[in-house]
Amino acid sequence: MYLLEGNIGVGKSTFLKLIKDYIPEMEVSTEPVENWNNQIYGQSLLENFYKQPKRWAYTLETLAMICRARDHIKEQKKDSANIIMERSIYSGHYCFAQNGLKSGFFTNLEWTIYNKWVDFLLHEKCAPPRGFIYLQANPENCLERIRKRNRMSEKTMSLAYVKDIHDWHEKFLIKKEGISDVLKKVPVLVLDCNEDFVENSANIQKHIAKLELFKEKTLTY
Repeated sequence: MYLLEGNIGVGKSTFLKLIKDYIPEMEVSTEPVENWNNQIYGQSLLENFYKQPKRWAYTLETLAMICRARDHIKEQKKDSANIIMERSIYSGHYCFAQNGLKSGFFTNLEWTIYNKWVDFLLHEKCAPPRGFIYLQANPENCLERIRKRNRMSEKTMSLAYVKDIHDWHEKFLIKKEGISDVLKKVPVLVLDCNEDFVENSANIQKHIAKLELFKEKTLTY
């Protein structure tokens, strides 16, 4: 199992759709965003978070972790090298939740309870992947794509927030700082996604070639 990571708006869902075309034997598992993007009293939980992060951070991150852990455990049972999951329990914790903590979105009690879930799910129930696939792009390009897709829940998202999430991904996947020793050993494939890979078939073909080579090298991990 491989985990596809990257900032908001970098193109993860689009990349997975293209993988289906170029590598038909790969099974893709998309992020369960419907669980926190459904309408609640006229607003999605995600939209509520962007508007009132201190009120909704604990609720959103706990739900996201449980949903991602459920899918992770389901896919790891297959023990297959032909599965790619969109985003993971790890980026949920090491990027989004840690950013929430640093930003003061959690109370001490909320963070303590949240970490009880972390200890149980991340450390006891979920096995590390064969590798991470990191779609990397500048925050400005990600925000431009976010604006272009025009999702209601993302209307209030700022460049500062996108930059923060980018920095956490770099710390997690490039510098490998503040993560468990087990995850430090997991190989990472970095794909530069600043240039469009939807209209430009040459770019997606280069990415696919690198992905297939990465799979060959990590089959014994």
